[in-house]
Amino acid sequence: MKATTGDQAPITLTTARLRLRPWRLEDLAPFRALNADARVMEHFPKVLTEQESDRQAAGIADHMQKHGFGSWAVEVIGVADFAGFVGLSIPTFEAHFTPCVEVGWRLAFDHWGHGYATEAARAAVDCGFGRLGLEEIVAFTVPANWRSIRVMEHLGMTRSAAEDFNHPRLPAGHPLRRHVLYRLRRQSH
Repeated sequence: MKATTGDQAPITLTTARLRLRPWRLEDLAPFRALNADARVMEHFPKVLTEQESDRQAAGIADHMQKHGFGSWAVEVIGVADFAGFVGLSIPTFEAHFTPCVEVGWRLAFDHWGHGYATEAARAAVDCGFGRLGLEEIVAFTVPANWRSIRVMEHLGMTRSAAEDFNHPRLPAGHPLRRHVLYRLRRQSH
């Protein structure tokens, strides 16, 4: 896995409608609201408290500092200063496909249905393969999360049912434990 170091200046990416940028202090309040929305968090174990949300934001900042890449705050240019986040991260659990780099996203409900997740994730994937020199990027979610699965498929990612897995951070019997795994190789991109 090749990537930049945390010593480099933060990366900002721009698409036709979006800016993926480093986080700012004023992003914390809308990030808390996003994480407290049951619609947004439907396929996660629970909604987050303000403290849990702030810890997650700190973890995102730490990842960016340590690895030189991570999850960017997403702006919808001329519409919203913070619509959610999209980015690349290194999962901290062990599974048959780790170590790896994952592309992930979480957008506020008001910004669903506009193609922003796909547009931003495509920019993140392009950065991962281009600027960061990654050979493969993965994504995973629960089988019922058809919206995210559709984004993965729009990115050209593919799934092999034989690679589906039980998320190691969720206990046996948890309704969200089973996950599907999608992969995208640089040469397929």
